[in-house]
Amino acid sequence: MQDELLPPAIEPAEIVWREGVPESSRFGDVYFSRENGLEETRYVFLKHNGLPERFCKVGNGDSFVIAESGFGTGLNFLAAWQEWRDSGPAPFATLHFVSVERYPLTVADLKKALALWPELKELAEQLLDSYPPLVRGVHRLVLDEGRVRLTLYFGDILDAWNDLTFNADAWFLDGFAPSLNPEMWLEEAIDLIRIHSKPGTTLATFTAVGRIRRALTDAGFAMSKEPGFGRKRDMLAGCLAADSNPVNDTAHGPIAVIGAGIAGCLLARNLADRGAEVILVDEAEGPGAGASGNLQGATYVKLGVEFNDQAALALSALLFAQRYYRPFFKNFWFPTGLLQLASSPEELQRQQRFLVRNGYPPEILRPVDKEEAAELCGVKTQSGGLWFPGSGWLRPGALCTTLAEHPRIKRVFNFSVETLAAQDRHWIISAKNGNQIKCTVPVLCAGHQTGSLIPSCHTYRFKSIRGQVSHIRKDLISLPKAVICGQKYLNPGHSGLAVTGATFDIHDENPNPTVESHEQNLSALKDMTPALFEDHEGPLAKELEGRVAFRCTTHDYQPVADKVDDTAEDEPAPDLFMLTGLGSKGLTYAPLLAEYLADRLLGHPECLPGRLAYRLRSRRLIAQK
Repeated sequence: MQDELLPPAIEPAEIVWREGVPESSRFGDVYFSRENGLEETRYVFLKHNGLPERFCKVGNGDSFVIAESGFGTGLNFLAAWQEWRDSGPAPFATLHFVSVERYPLTVADLKKALALWPELKELAEQLLDSYPPLVRGVHRLVLDEGRVRLTLYFGDILDAWNDLTFNADAWFLDGFAPSLNPEMWLEEAIDLIRIHSKPGTTLATFTAVGRIRRALTDAGFAMSKEPGFGRKRDMLAGCLAADSNPVNDTAHGPIAVIGAGIAGCLLARNLADRGAEVILVDEAEGPGAGASGNLQGATYVKLGVEFNDQAALALSALLFAQRYYRPFFKNFWFPTGLLQLASSPEELQRQQRFLVRNGYPPEILRPVDKEEAAELCGVKTQSGGLWFPGSGWLRPGALCTTLAEHPRIKRVFNFSVETLAAQDRHWIISAKNGNQIKCTVPVLCAGHQTGSLIPSCHTYRFKSIRGQVSHIRKDLISLPKAVICGQKYLNPGHSGLAVTGATFDIHDENPNPTVESHEQNLSALKDMTPALFEDHEGPLAKELEGRVAFRCTTHDYQPVADKVDDTAEDEPAPDLFMLTGLGSKGLTYAPLLAEYLADRLLGHPECLPGRLAYRLRSRRLIAQK
């Protein structure tokens, strides 16, 4: 039955419980020692990697990276996290833990396994709250208020080590015994372990098999046989030679984020939380002044019928956004659920093909008929559709203001950027009034203005799209209790208003709301949910207020988050990055792309696999001459 799983679903682990200890029926081996699994982890992995002593030396703003083969019950991760806490790292130090699991445990099995360790209860609860649905790919979990970041890869181990970008300080070579799970211990996997290791990287493993020791030695590790834990006689530990002349050519100084919309504010806050010095720059008087200043916005993606890289990126963004916004529940984030209507015969057929060809866990989405849709949304709809229980709506403008309030973020507003110029190893950002800002790395989050700010001889293919939203008072129509998406979206009411829209006006530059655009929004709503208007007679558009903003998208309607590698200078210029082109899906894509770009800017393990990062590259936007 498991072989019939459709993408992106992945087979869960098959667990047998013997004497209170989980055992894999697939591999015929226990997940941890029957004697004391936690003490075994502390002895084999923490002690023989020297982690208690090394954690204490991680400096402010620095990171420490552990990589693991075989996440299993997460016991090794929780033990390392607890040791990290106990070591009292510097305030802005980050522990990264990169792990792969081919057969992940279900939430129920994970909860049962971790209940065996009461001393890990607080950490286990955080892990369980953020544990992703069982779908293939990379899942980034931000834990302990950002002090710990877990990069969890559900899939084959060789795919993981080929897809992921990271360099480990220490390795936990776990997984089941080599005789029972040989794929995890192939020479190719060991060669990739060497590629992902820094000079001085250590490793430890419970096994002492000679073949494994020889392969690790051949890969460059100085290996030693150590006494094993409990009844196990031997184990292995190893280390790569340290670099005697490390070179640090990183230019020190602030990172300037140009543009204080949702993307810029998320990136600035992400960097500041990891200890970076940030300057947040915008021409407006405060954050969230552009499209991010709408009263409400929905977290919404349209997943493709075929599960390709574009769909995988959209899914990763959706799941990460749902986790990221969770701490803002009821202040800025309202996970009411979201209904994607089958609002036309064509969309109904598309959804039917989508369901036949894909396998999504119900906690991500499930089909609902017209009756259930009405029950979930609290209003009658013209059709059923796809129900996303973890989605909802956001107050983006208010969130931007909160994100920008951080002691490591210097806020510079009323600063209209005119030029960027490279100077030695820094950049000079000049305003139209002559004021200047000096930074090490600028990141352009300036929407459709981004292309004009790049010091390049090329033209970048950005589009500016006018979008007008309409504000509907609750006394005018019946409002839903969940987000409804079709030709437009309609949010539940908040403070007496609900936002619907937005128009998609490519060739309209009018910055002011118009009655015609209100009528366009209302016409689409009536097609989607005519029952909303049963109690209202007469024209409605003239009674509405609204807001116009200009969204930025690209020629292929996909976002960009990448280094700009095409400046006009003959000599290599210091780094310049961009994060923009999110279109109408900015609230969903921005958290993940900000996380990814912060990873790159700080040299941390990256939260996206290479094939998805490739979709975000900047060079594709250069217009061909």
